[in-house]
Amino acid sequence: MTTEIRSTTWVNTNHPAPAQKPPVTEVGPIGWLRANLFSSVGNTILTLVTAVALYFIVTGLVRWVSGAFWQPVWENRKLFAVGLYPVAQMWQPAAVLLMVSALFGLSAGRWGSIMRNLGVGLAALLLLFAIIPIGAQAQLVMAAGLGLLLIGYGVGVRVPLPSRWLALGWVVSLPLTFILLGGGVNLPALGVRWQFAPFVEVNLWGGLMLTMLLAVVGIALSFPIGVLLALGRRSKLPVIKWFCIGYIELIRGVPLITLLFMGMTMLPLFLPSGWGNPSLLVRAMTAITLFSAAYLAENVRGGLQAIPKGQYEAADALGLSAFDSLRFIILPQALTKVIPAIVGQFIGLFKDTSLASLVGLLELVAVGKAVIQQPEWLGTPGGIAREVYVFIAVVFFVFSYGMSFASRKLESKLGFGKRQ
Repeated sequence: MTTEIRSTTWVNTNHPAPAQKPPVTEVGPIGWLRANLFSSVGNTILTLVTAVALYFIVTGLVRWVSGAFWQPVWENRKLFAVGLYPVAQMWQPAAVLLMVSALFGLSAGRWGSIMRNLGVGLAALLLLFAIIPIGAQAQLVMAAGLGLLLIGYGVGVRVPLPSRWLALGWVVSLPLTFILLGGGVNLPALGVRWQFAPFVEVNLWGGLMLTMLLAVVGIALSFPIGVLLALGRRSKLPVIKWFCIGYIELIRGVPLITLLFMGMTMLPLFLPSGWGNPSLLVRAMTAITLFSAAYLAENVRGGLQAIPKGQYEAADALGLSAFDSLRFIILPQALTKVIPAIVGQFIGLFKDTSLASLVGLLELVAVGKAVIQQPEWLGTPGGIAREVYVFIAVVFFVFSYGMSFASRKLESKLGFGKRQ
């Protein structure tokens, strides 16, 4: 006979055992490293190989940056900023900067969200250039711009400014910028000529100022045109629908550089004979706007297609007109769904402004080419092309990343891209 002895363990549920601390290897920095970088043999090998590669890349980059010849970039900082703009009239671009700083401050205080993030980025840039010894007058302008931005933010927070006033201010700021930079208004076709300072021809505008103008005008004008094209493509009227489809498909099938060259040569053919020949800047802005509008229309159309049919039916049930339905229900939802695509389009447009150098405009890349070809730097050992183009790449990266960062913050605030 086999005797089986069973032991019984009694657990007192009224006095549970105290909780034990997790192992050190499972929490804290060590736990994070183990879970993310050394979780398996393959991940460990990949982590070590990446670390060695990053070591050589970072150390080599640091050695090159510290030993690079940055003098050409520094001595041509005015050329990189505003191109050939007359030194005696530099107060006009300064006035534009102060106006934009004040508007950013008011908008950040009143609207918050994306404008606050953009305002913080602008404040950081103004503070940086106010500290760097770029010149006493330039530093004073940067400090004044920073002050106006902060004052505007305080006013926007404390004073309930109507949003329509701020929106109107941004709309008015665009033509006012051209008036300030040009020294007045000169429209021979309309018989209008008024000036408050010597006229500055647009062929003297350049550098980062011209790059920003091309991007801002392209974004500001292509957005409403793209929305109208997207709505027209979904129209039930055959003439409107097929016109929008034809325009979108035609423009999207042609490279931007082709449109730029066509704008340079063919735009005057579509204007009344009494209007004269538009400047190179106007032709480039027209080509960039028409190009961007076609791509933006497809992004917006994707957002419109993502709206459930029930939203349209709900608008009809509320008795809203077609315009009110689009304004209050359909378009707000459609645009928020395609924020990443729209911002990506705007970032691409900002970078595509570099193609304007091929049609004779002295934007940022064209300034870089001109600096490289300056006689005093031709004998530099190894040349200066790397330093110049790295500087230009950093400028493009800063502004592109700023737009991307603001876009992500806006998405986060609106709650898109998160699982409910």
